[in-house]
Amino acid sequence: QVQLVESGGGLVQAGGSLRLSCTASGRTFSRYTFGWFRQAPGKEREFVTTINYSGAYTSYADSVKGRFTISRDNAKNTVYLDMNSLKPEDTAVYYCAATLTYLNYRTTSAMYDYWGQGTQVTVSS
Repeated sequence: QVQLVESGGGLVQAGGSLRLSCTASGRTFSRYTFGWFRQAPGKEREFVTTINYSGAYTSYADSVKGRFTISRDNAKNTVYLDMNSLKPEDTAVYYCAATLTYLNYRTTSAMYDYWGQGTQVTVSS
């Protein structure tokens, strides 16, 4: 089992940047695939990005492609989400998720077994 803790959310102006971090407990971090999802008020939780266990495979939602970058540091048990050129529509609670798999293309919330508590990102116009 793994526990996930997100950090780095906050208030930023449109066009600005934020880095979210997701730190995981446990000694098998390198075997997990991670994803970031977000949920805006009144909306369904949506996929943002995923990175596989090795870091060699990533996938992004069209809405964030070219602006967001996911990465991982297995030595620090941490996954990062670098968000640039932020827009007001990026405002949401961002969740980190993990699943123990070697499969790629983990792009739906049902594919993940472990979730963090979420961190709020607010982008002002």
